[in-house]
Amino acid sequence: MTVDLIIEDPRWEEIALQALSESVADTTLTHLGLDPDDWEISILACDDPRIAALNTEFRDKATPTNVLSWPSHERSAITPGARPDLPQQGQESELGDIAMSYDTCAREATAAGKSLPEHTTHLIVHGILHLFGYDHIRDQDATLMETTEVEILGKLGLDDPY
Repeated sequence: MTVDLIIEDPRWEEIALQALSESVADTTLTHLGLDPDDWEISILACDDPRIAALNTEFRDKATPTNVLSWPSHERSAITPGARPDLPQQGQESELGDIAMSYDTCAREATAAGKSLPEHTTHLIVHGILHLFGYDHIRDQDATLMETTEVEILGKLGLDDPY
């Protein structure tokens, strides 16, 4: 898996985000039945002001958030609760972009009594699943996404966050 990491907020360097994101991405893609070596994602590691600007620009929500995702292609399933169609090797290699805010992630980790690397791991899994078309707007889709997250997090040695 190629993770193109852009660290705008140097506080992210405290948790070895490059190695963490590559490990999480490899595990996530392997779980989905894909060869991680065939795919690329970009991650922007920023702060609350930057992610609030992105959230405003792309979602019309003028507030910071923990993670945002921009898939390179629409992959969502039409039928509620159905697994999205996975991309085929050779058709494309770039899956999309993810942005994460240090401030919001750190605040949420503290509130949940988790370490920042543990919470960041969950958010990277969550963001990657969004790149594949998983979502949590419809109840059936949220159930599928959460179940898939829990399975992947278990492979990474983390407990169910829900």
